[in-house]
Amino acid sequence: LALGWYLFNLWQVWRVGESDQARPVDAIIVLGAAQYDGRPAPVLEARLNHVVELYQQGYAPLVVTTGGNQPGDRFTEAEASANYLIDHGVPKGAIVEVVGDTSYDELRAARDVLHGRGLDRVLLVSDPYHMLRVRLVAEELGLTAYVSPTRTSPVGGWTAFELHLKEAAGISLGRLIGFDRLLSITG
Repeated sequence: LALGWYLFNLWQVWRVGESDQARPVDAIIVLGAAQYDGRPAPVLEARLNHVVELYQQGYAPLVVTTGGNQPGDRFTEAEASANYLIDHGVPKGAIVEVVGDTSYDELRAARDVLHGRGLDRVLLVSDPYHMLRVRLVAEELGLTAYVSPTRTSPVGGWTAFELHLKEAAGISLGRLIGFDRLLSITG
């Protein structure tokens, strides 16, 4: 039974990662990834390039950048993302930065900002393997969430396969006990 549950979730991780639900929403939320002294790493850059396309196509008037920083970093992932988006044509006034140490924290902070503005329909941007979990977390937090994964991520091959397996394990447990509780157990 446990293996069947895991395989079902693995199939859903893959399926959601292959889908693109881009549609008009209140805001686009881009999940953070590494940055190097204010310059997005290739994974984050791929996500941000996708956000630029979605913004220019008019899917949302607001972009929420997320992510914290490592000890010693001068910039947060959210700040590096915002600066990149501004450099690529997204107006500064259309960007909100939120900080968090985990995807759950980032989405909770984004939810708080959006709900404070009376907004709740979001388009989530990340890598394909990450899409199901962030959508489920966003929904657990009370957002109406759709996904639009980047298709230009440098994560591929065996690494992407391993990340799909890991996500399926976390989702299998998170769906049973809640993602907030899962985070409190796993840290």
